[in-house]
Amino acid sequence: MTARTRRVPEISRPDKVLFPDDGITKAELAGYYRTVARRMLPHLRERPLMLERFPDGIGGHGFMQKDVPGHFPDWVHRVELPKEGGTVTYPIADDTATLVYLAGQACVTPHRFLSRADRPDHPDRMVFDLDPPGDDFAPVREAALALHGLLDELELPSLVMTTGSRGLHVVVALDRRDAFDDVRAFARAAADALVTRRPDRFTTEARKKARGDRLYLDIQRNAYAQTAVTPYAVRARPGAPVAAPLAWEDIEDPDLDARRWTLRGADALLARNPWRHPPRPRSLSRARTLLDALTA
Repeated sequence: MTARTRRVPEISRPDKVLFPDDGITKAELAGYYRTVARRMLPHLRERPLMLERFPDGIGGHGFMQKDVPGHFPDWVHRVELPKEGGTVTYPIADDTATLVYLAGQACVTPHRFLSRADRPDHPDRMVFDLDPPGDDFAPVREAALALHGLLDELELPSLVMTTGSRGLHVVVALDRRDAFDDVRAFARAAADALVTRRPDRFTTEARKKARGDRLYLDIQRNAYAQTAVTPYAVRARPGAPVAAPLAWEDIEDPDLDARRWTLRGADALLARNPWRHPPRPRSLSRARTLLDALTA
């Protein structure tokens, strides 16, 4: 065991309440991330992060942070990546100590890149964000099952997870052959194909006023330096809901919603492991051919 894995970060102001409606403290948040680290870290390692921080609790001012602050310890891994007109130095959480340290910095939610730091322009994840028009979760379940069916037709195995907020993410593992622009174009074409099948139910229209009561198939996260919520991450909402991996059978449950699992239900969350055997990463080459045939 290395010195890094034995490191136990000190949590400043551990009794600071971050979730006022629930009495959840910074220490409890850090304890949750320590508990789920083994399951969560494979989804974080080597990935630049954007940190959603709430120093005064979720009822106060929160902010998104990309650049690593100067006070972060040297043992927190970093990667410097280009942006327009300069660079950004992102944190990377590749061990339990870093995950706990970030919680001690009031990072409620770590959002991850869809690519890894060594090839940031080439994603190994493609994400469809299913954003409902209202509070009814039934359209999200309907969209997820329809998208799952389409991806199966395209020979692209997919995973599904709650966001802990409003909707679901459908995730496809990629082999990193394609750059972001090509992956985004494919995701848009696939979403458009689904809309063509059910134009009354789904839309790719980014303008809210144009969506009506249709569910939005959001593919915008498939771009350089964009992020998606990490599996098992806590969300800054009352009850501290968690982004939870699901089995496709779970989507059949009419009582499912995006906030079913919470920080205080970590034991129940970890008792199940629907992503235990993830699909191998795929190329989009065959899927493009199949999609072209479907839409011809």
